[in-house]
This record gives sequence, C-alpha cells and structure tokens, in this order.
Amino acid sequence: MPKEVQDPVLQQEWSPAAFADAVKEAPVSVNVMGERIVLFRTSLGVRAFQDLCIHRGAALSLGRCAEDTLVCPYHGWQYDADGHCIRIPQRPEGQAIPAKAKAKVYACLEAYGIVWVHLGDPAAVSAELPVYPEYEDPAYRSVICGPYDLNASVPRVIENFLDVGHLAFLHEGYLGDPQQSEISDYQVFQDEGGIRSGEIDVFQPNPDGRGASRMNRYVYEVLKPTVARLKKSDPLSGAVFTMLFAVLPVEPVRSRVFALVTRNYDLDAPGEPFAAFQQMIIDQDAFVVESQRPELRRSICRQSCT
Repeated sequence: MPKEVQDPVLQQEWSPAAFADAVKEAPVSVNVMGERIVLFRTSLGVRAFQDLCIHRGAALSLGRCAEDTLVCPYHGWQYDADGHCIRIPQRPEGQAIPAKAKAKVYACLEAYGIVWVHLGDPAAVSAELPVYPEYEDPAYRSVICGPYDLNASVPRVIENFLDVGHLAFLHEGYLGDPQQSEISDYQVFQDEGGIRSGEIDVFQPNPDGRGASRMNRYVYEVLKPTVARLKKSDPLSGAVFTMLFAVLPVEPVRSRVFALVTRNYDLDAPGEPFAAFQQMIIDQDAFVVESQRPELRRSICRQSCT
C-alpha cells in the first residue's frame, strides 16, 4: 500500500501529476501523496478521479474511456466527466441510479505541458499555478524532461536543485569546476511570487551539453513548496536558459520530477540532446541525494552533546 504524505499545506497546492502528452485515449493511474488517482482525457480536457469504482472498489484506471466517460472494467459502471455514474448495465431500464453512485473528483488543470491535480475540495481551490512565462514566449523553445523518479523526499529534492555549491563537484566538467568553486555573497528576496535569489556567478565548462564554457549568472526562484525555477544567462551573448522543476510527492521518501528546459538560442536544434543532458545531470544528483541520511547526522550530534 502506498504511504500517504500527511501534509495539509501540500494538499492545498497544485501537484504535477503527469505530462499532458502521456494522457491520451486510455486512462492513466498516478500516485499523488499516496492517493491513487486516475487521469483521463475528455473533449473538455483532462479529468482526475480517485482511482476507485464506488461499486466494488476496482481500479478505474484499468477500464476504458468512451464518449467523454470512464467505464469501470469490473461491472461496466459508467462515469461522466463530473464523476456521476450515468449507467449501470445490470440495472433494469427505467430505474433511477442512486445519487451516491459517484466517483470522488479532484480539480485538474493542464499548463506548460503538465497535468496538475489539487487534492483539496474542488469547489474551494484558491491556490494558483506557478508562473513560467517562457513556455508561451515565441522567442524560446521548451523541451520536456523526465519524469525522473527519486527515492528522496520532496524537500530534499528541491534543496538539491537550489544548491549552487555542489555544481563544481558533483557535476564537475559540466556545471562547475572544483578550481573555481567559491560562491560570492548574494541576496535573497521574497515577494508575492515566492522566494528569489540575486544573481550568482558560476563558471561552467559545459553548461548545457554543447561543449562551450562560459560564466553564467544564476537566479533561483521557489515558486511553490514543490516547484522551483532556474534562470541562467550569459551576459556576453545574451543566451538565456531556464528550467521549471516541479516535484510530485509520491510518498514520504519517493518523489517524481517533471522538468521543462527552455532556451532562447539554437531554436532550430532538436530537443533530444538537451533532454539527454538533463538525464545525465539528474542521474548524478540521484546518486548522492538518495544516499543522504540527515537523521543520522542529527542523532550523532545529540549523542556528542550528552
């Protein structure tokens, strides 16, 4: 059984659940904070239900889509886009379907090529989606990267993404150089959009897989508790590279990352090399992030202080 993420704050935020192009003709099962959810596409957009038929508890994701409805694989109960059961094949014609025959529905949106799900009351959603303007900007090109699965908690994964100090060592030869690892002081700002760093100069031998070294200026932003954004720019050429880094809490120590990498240069270049480069970087990160045991460090500190 999946372990639930007992976090009332995250349950009131939008969570990335799947890339939009993964939700096609067939229903898709996803795990959001330990809650099993089925996504399916209708003519009105993607819908999200609890992955549970109200009849006998079968997984609706094992069923099929038919004319904007979701059909249970077990007894053929048919649910419309709002979750109401509109057909029970075994029920004599003319008999009303009980009002309680209804799937649990979650709020669901598509944005930036990602399907986002909200676990709170669909009628009381107040959270806004993170802002990523480059996705719609014709001066940029975006590449979908991932999803990446890590055996680590969401805060640990987000912390690693924001950690500029590890670039020179864990990503040596690509995002940093141990001989140029000093980080100058920088400021941190907070406003209604989230938390943002000032510019941080980072020398990078091969910052995006193209093999050209340069001094990049980094700006990190925390847009939501599970969503961050990176912008790195070359002041000499005007090249700008941004990344949306959205993390799904699957279970307490399991996370799934949905990433977009976006650039304003080499617009006609294929996206595959950029995606392959990010796969290599996340693999290097996972190697260390999944090994971290901060609870052991705290235990040692307590013992040494007694």
